[in-house]
Amino acid sequence: MPITPDEASSRPLEGLRIVEGSAFVAAPLGGMTLAQLGADVIRFDNIGGGIDYHRWPCTPDGASLFWASMNKGKRSLAVDVRRPEGQELVTELICAPGDDAGVFLSNFPESGWLSDRTLRARRADLIYVNILGNPDGTTAVDYTVNPASGFAYATGPVGGALPTNHVLPAWDTATGLHAAIAVLTAERRRIRKGVGDLVTVSLADVAFAMVSNLGYLAQAQVLHEDRPPIGNDMYGAFGRDFPTADGRRVMVVAISLRQWRSLVDATEIAEHLEGIERAFEVDLSKEGDRFKARDSLAALIGQWITTRSLEEIAKSFDEHGVCWGAYQTFRQLFEDDWRCSPQNPMFADIDQPGIGKVRAAGTPLAFSTLAREDAEPAPLLGQHTDAILSEVLGLTGIEIGRLHDTGVVAGPGGLENIKR
Repeated sequence: MPITPDEASSRPLEGLRIVEGSAFVAAPLGGMTLAQLGADVIRFDNIGGGIDYHRWPCTPDGASLFWASMNKGKRSLAVDVRRPEGQELVTELICAPGDDAGVFLSNFPESGWLSDRTLRARRADLIYVNILGNPDGTTAVDYTVNPASGFAYATGPVGGALPTNHVLPAWDTATGLHAAIAVLTAERRRIRKGVGDLVTVSLADVAFAMVSNLGYLAQAQVLHEDRPPIGNDMYGAFGRDFPTADGRRVMVVAISLRQWRSLVDATEIAEHLEGIERAFEVDLSKEGDRFKARDSLAALIGQWITTRSLEEIAKSFDEHGVCWGAYQTFRQLFEDDWRCSPQNPMFADIDQPGIGKVRAAGTPLAFSTLAREDAEPAPLLGQHTDAILSEVLGLTGIEIGRLHDTGVVAGPGGLENIKR
């Protein structure tokens, strides 16, 4: 379907204003997800930056690549939130009037001047999405939730006795996306019913919900068993990693029967399968039986893979429709994979103030009737302070100047704003 001029924008949330008070991963990701869909996300930080402003990885000059990557497309207000005047400015911003305003996303404690009760007294239909660690409000982060989830004991080498943490902050990521959904859900409800809400979502609840959703909890309850660590194998079907003749490594997966037949044809092992079925009393047309016989199958498949280069393997696998992927480092991903290059319309090389040119992802959502836009850079700390105070709060130049003079707010301070 062709894109018409009226539709030539990828900003379906344009007009919606969200105030974000955040640190770490989940809340900033939730805000950025909405910003990349066109919402006006205003992030407020204490003057000089918050606790994640210098989070690694950093450039040699101390600019946080993490912070710049997690806050793309937002506007920045730098304000001294320790002072009553600063708290009042943020409160006015959160509770500003308008059908598309009055939305607050935060992982700060819901207490004191940022309590729902205090804010809702200023705007009754406020939408307040608050991210917690544990559902009872006690502190937790991804690296403390994951050990409790059971996944660490199901991760690692075969026969391993020690738990293995993951590098990906999976529960931060999933919680941030849940927070974005919560904003949109509450906003739709406010449009239809005229009411706001306080919505809480905790990292632990998101993690434990997924333990239930994936059947791990039912496995423990019904089958009275724990999921053992099986290295890089796929549980319940055939999936394993193999080295190639030229020193690379590939992951091969066959869940469906079609995927299995493609793999069999590509690796030329069909003549050996009847013997495996007899020896192990399995039916290799069933994914569970392929899992049971995985070691013998891997020996056959491995003979084919380990004698060929990655290029040869890729050619044959792609011709046969095999489900597979090559292992690669982040540098290899950046340098060699078209999916992380401007060939993929999600990516573009943008100029990030204080850092330089960076490869940045926009929204992963591709709408058939909306043009896709490049990612916007993260703001300098306080870059939009004056514009926000003027446009949203209606302050005059004299009033804004007085706030600067008394140290209640700050604008962009050049490179020192993003360095230690």
